[in-house]
Order: sequence, then C-alpha cells, then structure tokens
Amino acid sequence: MRPGRDERGQTALLIVGFFLVAVLLVVVVVDASAAYLRRQELDALADGAALAAADGLQGAQVYEQGLGERAAIDQGLARALVADYLDRLGARRDHPGLVPEVTVRADSVDVVVRAPLELPLVPPGWTSGSRVTGRASAFVAVSD
Repeated sequence: MRPGRDERGQTALLIVGFFLVAVLLVVVVVDASAAYLRRQELDALADGAALAAADGLQGAQVYEQGLGERAAIDQGLARALVADYLDRLGARRDHPGLVPEVTVRADSVDVVVRAPLELPLVPPGWTSGSRVTGRASAFVAVSD
C-alpha cells in the first residue's frame, strides 16, 4: 500500500452497490413471475372459452340441422358462449378488468382475453400496471 492514500470505506461502497443490484434482480424476478403466472391463467381461460364456444356451436348444429360438409359458426352465438363460460367460472370476479375478444373464421373460434396486472414490486419511475394477454383457438371439424 502506498503511503498517503486512504482506502477506508471502499468495501462498504462495494457492498452497497452489490446490495442494490441484488434488490433490482429480486424486483425483476418477482414482477416477471407475476406476469408469467397471469398469462398462464389467461391462456387457460381463453383455451376453455374457445373450446366451450366450438363445442356448443358444433353440438347445436349437429342436433338441430344434422351433419353437413362444414359446421357453420355463428359470431353472435360464439360470443354468447364465451361470455357464458367466463361468467360460470367467475373470471371477471377473479380478474377485474377482463376483456374478451372473439373472432370467428370459417371453421374456428379465436379467443383473446386481456386483463390488467398490478406489479407486486414497482421500482421508482415505473408504471405500476400493465396488460397481460391470453390467446387460444378451437377448430370445428366435421369428419365421416
């Protein structure tokens, strides 16, 4: 060590720096885990809603009109079946602000559900919430 140079306190500064990095890593991991878990929940909701819509549509057509070459999908009925499924599960109660979107194609039902997520740990300067999206599709196939 050179005479005249005081290095006391350098270790404390290094420890504080490492502590801040560790805290930031914990915040990122906790927030990312919360977003991932919410997305998994919304994916499951969208999947169940798409299957309920496709099953209800296919069943209604088969029982009322018989099997044809193609199962027709009605946009209004698909939306009603998705809304009924989400209401039976209490999805809007469990995920306040849940917004479902239903798109019907010739032989499929696409469901997208979006819900806000309040981050568990919010670093200074960040917004406290974001939106998470879950997506699913179900196909209606008529086979011999």
